[in-house]
Amino acid sequence: MLQLGWQAPILIAGQAPGRRAEQQGKPFADPSGVRLRQWLGVSEDCFYNPRCFSILPMGFCFPGQSRQGDLAPRPECAAQWRATLLANHTNVQLTLVLGRFAQAWHLPEAPATVTECVARWQDYWPAVLPLPHPSPRNRRWFTDNPWFERALIPRLQARVKQLLDMA
Repeated sequence: MLQLGWQAPILIAGQAPGRRAEQQGKPFADPSGVRLRQWLGVSEDCFYNPRCFSILPMGFCFPGQSRQGDLAPRPECAAQWRATLLANHTNVQLTLVLGRFAQAWHLPEAPATVTECVARWQDYWPAVLPLPHPSPRNRRWFTDNPWFERALIPRLQARVKQLLDMA
């Protein structure tokens, strides 16, 4: 499940669609999407506008569930299609890298944990921004890392506004 906006200034590199998103046929059509749009400071209409955002997850379909949550994205999607699809995104000025699977692909030299990678966000800024996955299952991460919403989110919102105003 993709939203390809070849000229979009912002690329969202996620993990894989959740069950709800897959059922609705729309990426981030779930509580993760609500939180992500809040982080970005954008409306639903803006978020689903392919001139503004391109959404390219590591896996294109819901991978199933375990007791801990959704399974890892299926590897064949990224292996087969990711490089070609990314090459066609010629106007990306900000890539949001959500969660550890996307971070491993897009930031292979990054620290091993999501927390360490996100804490070093300024190493990649302003072209790339590693983020935790916005899933409600990550509630504890957000509680344990209050600096994230206090320091990083306002910078993200300002950058998104800047890029969308120029689009």
